[in-house]
Amino acid sequence: MHTKPRSERGNSMDRILTLHPKGKCGVNIENGKYRTMRSAILRVVPQSREGVPFKQLESLVTPHLDAEAFDGSASVAWYLVTVKQDLEARGLIEKVPYARPQRVRRLSGGSS
Repeated sequence: MHTKPRSERGNSMDRILTLHPKGKCGVNIENGKYRTMRSAILRVVPQSREGVPFKQLESLVTPHLDAEAFDGSASVAWYLVTVKQDLEARGLIEKVPYARPQRVRRLSGGSS
């Protein structure tokens, strides 16, 4: 019996394993949703000292999301948290230290 390589089998074809800022196991998600969310987050999170309140992120990123990728079947909030944590682990954004409620900001070089 011939089986297709993993990269040719339906949904597993184009996926990414995210990172977690605390070294925990990441999540395997669709690359298209990851790229769309990553681009939106990096577009709306400023490098300013005060950053942006985490609670505002969903409303800020939603207009920048690919409507096909986030067609109602995908939880924008879940992907937002997952990709935000990945970007923190990659050193592109950070939680503003001592800010309560939580705020996030881009780090220099965090535009990629």
